[in-house]
Amino acid sequence: MKLTVNAFLTLDGVMQGPGSADEDTSGGFAGGGWMINHMDPAVARIATEWFHFGDALLLGRTTYELLWPYWQDALDPLDLVADHINRMPKYLVSATLTDPGWNNTRLIRGDVLAGVQEIKAHGTGEVQVHGSYQLARSLYDAGLVDGYRLLILPVTVGEGKRLFNSAADLGDYALTRKETTDSGALAVTLVHRAADSS
Repeated sequence: MKLTVNAFLTLDGVMQGPGSADEDTSGGFAGGGWMINHMDPAVARIATEWFHFGDALLLGRTTYELLWPYWQDALDPLDLVADHINRMPKYLVSATLTDPGWNNTRLIRGDVLAGVQEIKAHGTGEVQVHGSYQLARSLYDAGLVDGYRLLILPVTVGEGKRLFNSAADLGDYALTRKETTDSGALAVTLVHRAADSS
């Protein structure tokens, strides 16, 4: 099973708090909501399309608690994206939640990386990480990320949680898809060359 990280990024690589000023203020972050002025129809379409490529979701607690209320209440049978997300298996990495609530959700506790390796070894298709900064970084550091889908917005915010944050973040990726939008966003799909050759 392939593992992809799907994220919104500023031009300076920050992924924290794209949707609203109060989405994630941890660390004193005051730049939230940087995506709002660039949410043109193409950005919305691309972000929604990402879910179509997934066969399972792997989420940290904060992102899980953002997605769960929105999607579980999207019950229109004609909304194929909502139907897909609600039906697909979901894996939640959390040391604090004991009853996830969202259907088809399994908790991963203890050795998270071993749990993810098991999912990758025994699953088929693609398991997607959305947001989930700390989880995405840990999976990258462990060499478990096979590719990225990134929406890079033409805005800088300075400080904040970055997807890549040190000189040790080295990798070789093949660009498999790109698209620009009217608001200046750049959507790219990148596949780790080692994963691409397997």
